[in-house]
Amino acid sequence: MPIRPSSNQRQFARHLRANQTDCELLLWQRLRARQIANLKFRRQFPCPPYFLDFYCVELKLAIELDGGQHYETAAKIHDQRRTLYLKQQGIEVVRFSNLEVIERMSEVLKQILKIAANRTSPPHPSPLPEGEGTDRRFLEKFCDLKQLR
Repeated sequence: MPIRPSSNQRQFARHLRANQTDCELLLWQRLRARQIANLKFRRQFPCPPYFLDFYCVELKLAIELDGGQHYETAAKIHDQRRTLYLKQQGIEVVRFSNLEVIERMSEVLKQILKIAANRTSPPHPSPLPEGEGTDRRFLEKFCDLKQLR
């Protein structure tokens, strides 16, 4: 992450976690405790100046849930700027609507698995020993990638 969050930002992230939306709670119940391909997701992760709904540090993958307000013009512009900023930091942003989470959770989870399978770990300062890291071989141990195609 480019900037370390301040104590106020960390406190606000705790507030967001304590007051999550119903849709965030539904998805969190499926992402938490490494249930998806053994990947660790964090919720309301501070990435100054933003907070990411869900973030996998290993893959630099952010998952954002969009309620109705995200479809208004001003919110769309804000989301585009935010996504561009995060992309410049090497973070891939994936968006799902609240409706998708409520009505099609299994498809949302399959999409996340598919993205994770295709996303390589960010480069390390020195290469990891053979067989370590989050790559396709690692993910194949934990999920049937053929089902996702």
